[in-house]
Amino acid sequence: MPQLDKLIARLESGVASAIVLESDSPIALQTGMGLQQFSSQVLSVSQVLALISEVADADVRPSIQSGRDIRFTYQFNGKPWLVQQDKDASGVRIEVRAWSERDNGAETPKPLNTAPRGVASVTPTAAPATPAVAPLAESSRSVPRRADDAPIAAAAEQSDARSALDALLRIQVSRGAADLHLRVGEPPIFRLGGDLVRLEGEAPLTPEGLEAMLRSIMPVKNQGEYEELWDTDFAYEIEGLSRFRVNVLRDRYGIAAVMRTIASTTVTVEQMGISPEVQALCNLTKGLVLVTGPTGSGKSTTLCALVDLINRTRSDHLITIEDPIEFVHQSKKCLITQRQVGVHTQSFKSALRAALREDPDIILVGELRDLETIAIAMETAETGHLVFGTLHTSTAASTINRIVDQFPADRQEQIRIMLSESLKAVVSQVLCRKIGGGRVAAREILIVNKAVSALIREGKTVQIPNIIQTQRKLGMETLNDALLNLVKTKQVEPEEAYNKAVEKKDMAMKLKAIGHNITSAGLDE
Repeated sequence: MPQLDKLIARLESGVASAIVLESDSPIALQTGMGLQQFSSQVLSVSQVLALISEVADADVRPSIQSGRDIRFTYQFNGKPWLVQQDKDASGVRIEVRAWSERDNGAETPKPLNTAPRGVASVTPTAAPATPAVAPLAESSRSVPRRADDAPIAAAAEQSDARSALDALLRIQVSRGAADLHLRVGEPPIFRLGGDLVRLEGEAPLTPEGLEAMLRSIMPVKNQGEYEELWDTDFAYEIEGLSRFRVNVLRDRYGIAAVMRTIASTTVTVEQMGISPEVQALCNLTKGLVLVTGPTGSGKSTTLCALVDLINRTRSDHLITIEDPIEFVHQSKKCLITQRQVGVHTQSFKSALRAALREDPDIILVGELRDLETIAIAMETAETGHLVFGTLHTSTAASTINRIVDQFPADRQEQIRIMLSESLKAVVSQVLCRKIGGGRVAAREILIVNKAVSALIREGKTVQIPNIIQTQRKLGMETLNDALLNLVKTKQVEPEEAYNKAVEKKDMAMKLKAIGHNITSAGLDE
């Protein structure tokens, strides 16, 4: 259902006489008491145009896309409604109100067809001879207490499509599934214990049904992003159940999505089995701490546990910069400020620069995506702030190499010096299938001391694994040793540990030493 339908219903009831959609302003209703704000979200030009494009005929959309001379009628519940641009406004301002004869100086415009409730029928007044553009996405509604921007129909009743999606998400949480995969032509698929499992008894999803489900929860901002980029990320919450990180994409069959479960409550370092040495990093007053690993390795959950520890033990201002916000932290001893890229700030780097003027003690950067963000993070760590960040690297040594390689060759020596002084620790982790179900993290831990700092400065990162091996008393541990310990404690099968290892030959030898032989094919690999 187009979003304007829900607002026009208010005009029909006599609550308001016009809807006002204006760029750089929230949606407003013209009432007897003047202009009344309807939503808290400030609309962009593209969002204003997207809202009216939903109800416009294809012949009208080119003029809407141009943002000029917008005027047409929309048939709703058998009545014509005038959608008209205010040409005197400084930005894009659209008013929607009941059509009357004085608007045309003639009889009521004849609709193009007889449309049932919620289906548009428009009579264009004028349209420039430009190519037609694809219709923009249908907007959506939200649920209470979302971390991202609320769509315009936050107060509307839940649709059947959203109820159907919520039912799937409840199954996901009840079964302990990490992810829900939604694809056209497939039934809902859950990731359980690392495996993909199809939901029995469910029919394959149709293009129309899946699109309705996903658009029912997609914020307005993400509607435009999806139409432009064909990918978008946002967070969704079912109050009292869980939060979900949502990625919507397109594949060859149409719209698709992956929805990851995020616990509604924060996890603790005790629940995560995080070592005392890693916990001690939360006591630092400055420096850079990196949590790394492949996608889906639990980096966000580990950072959540560290933030929770800081929140319980320190009295500081902690700023998080995320895309999207996943775990929601309530301020305890600390003051917690959580910002989402694309909603509360334009980018990681702009938010990181701005954070320095916001009296922070600790900053968490959800992802060090580019050269400039990495550079600012290191400078911030050097100037007396504790900075946590993530990278998609598999070992401590590869993490350092990845950071240095981001920079031009003529700057790499300077970056090594900066990194040797600012980097305090690297925690690289992978998730392994646990015997009996569930998953457990294996972590490589590098604590930067004088020896490690010298190796970074001199570009001898290849020697870092040897340092980790010989400095176990400081809490350091290689990934292979962490995996081996999981095998020894019968948490993980030997084959799973071998598959998750980066140095596979060394891992096979360690497993053989404790009585587990890996096939020759594995050794050859």
